[in-house]
Amino acid sequence: MVQIFHIATVADWAAAQTSGGYTTSTIGRTLVEEGFIHASRADQWQGVRSRFYADVTEPLVLLVIDTERLSSPVVEEAADESGETFPHVYGPINPSAVVQTIPLDGRQAPTTDASFSQLFMGEVFHRVVLAIIAMITAVVGALVGAVVEPDLGPSVGLLIGLAVGVLFAIVVHRRRR
Repeated sequence: MVQIFHIATVADWAAAQTSGGYTTSTIGRTLVEEGFIHASRADQWQGVRSRFYADVTEPLVLLVIDTERLSSPVVEEAADESGETFPHVYGPINPSAVVQTIPLDGRQAPTTDASFSQLFMGEVFHRVVLAIIAMITAVVGALVGAVVEPDLGPSVGLLIGLAVGVLFAIVVHRRRR
């Protein structure tokens, strides 16, 4: 899977999801006006953001695009006399080709410098914390159940505590995304 990146306003991306095709080339320019949609590689998007989007006050999102899912062709072309090449999408971006959207409003500072191991271990740690939340809530439920009803209370409390813990872990997980 080859990934390319495009910085979009949240409003443009929302409109694309409704219409079925993203057609903004860059800030203030459409696909029709420009002839293609500007994109960048993983090592380029942060520079593009600082050069061209620094003064944009609208909420921005980074679109992570799987080129194998794109219905439009991608051509790597030189942007100017510097010789640096950038991917250009010659047609609309179908929303199904966007495999991830990353908010660029400061809530999350994505980096492409993180290694696979760092990302993997971060995800493992997150999942372990969620499991611990569910288990602690289940144990607390069992203890409360034992105080209320010595015979069946621990079992019922454990089940109720586990259900509440799992729901709480789901809420925590979704807030992370």
